[in-house]
Amino acid sequence: MSVLVRPQRVSRFGSRRAGLLVERNVLVYRRTWMVIVSGFFEPLLYLLSIGFGLGALIGAVPFGGRDVPYTVFVAPALMAASAMNGAIYDSTMNVFYKLKEARTYDAILATPIGPGDVALGEISWALIRGAIYATTFLLVMFLLGFVRSPLAILAVPSAILIGFAFAGVGMAATTFMRTWQDMDMVQLVILPLFLFSATFYPLETYPDAMRLLVQLTPLYHGVDLIRSLTTGIVGPGILLHIAYLAIMGIGGLAITSRRLDRLLLK
Repeated sequence: MSVLVRPQRVSRFGSRRAGLLVERNVLVYRRTWMVIVSGFFEPLLYLLSIGFGLGALIGAVPFGGRDVPYTVFVAPALMAASAMNGAIYDSTMNVFYKLKEARTYDAILATPIGPGDVALGEISWALIRGAIYATTFLLVMFLLGFVRSPLAILAVPSAILIGFAFAGVGMAATTFMRTWQDMDMVQLVILPLFLFSATFYPLETYPDAMRLLVQLTPLYHGVDLIRSLTTGIVGPGILLHIAYLAIMGIGGLAITSRRLDRLLLK
């Protein structure tokens, strides 16, 4: 006689259990570390090509009531985009594969690890990846002379916050996806964010209606936050940026936990 034991619903978050999931990802990626490194090069190439190329033609651009060199203006934006890319990749494609194809989470939930732990563990791993990108990118900026303030040291935790926001929402969105074709929607969202979040042009250059739309996008808040810190032009608006990104990440984490509970323990 066999007894079917259904896993107990464990929706609460446990840092130790979530840490086991992070450890699993570290073991998986230790042989494929080039996959992680590759995500760093795209924004770096943008920095070297657009920063130096357009920078030589444009000169200085306005930011925070001052004129700053174009390379100093665009570099922190690309650092924010780098953190976003690292977090989004792990929280969408990797999570979708484990959820729909490999059924990794079905096996994991047969242990004391619950949906909340899975959500926290995967998002934590995405943050680690984003932090690697951000730290390396900030070092490159420093070596190239694009850092103008000691406050730039705070750009790394700011980039981690950006990663948290996008990883939370990215993983939550992934739980609603049914096929690999749905992943095209990710690029459909990320590419406009990358191009139209005051990444390459000052906010003042946009038409009034579009300027308001840009200010509502999450990457704009990340870009402006890191740009303020690396240039030393800091105002009270950074508190709004921090609150926006934190709420976005916490909301995504909560939705992900509930969705995994519904999908995997039904």
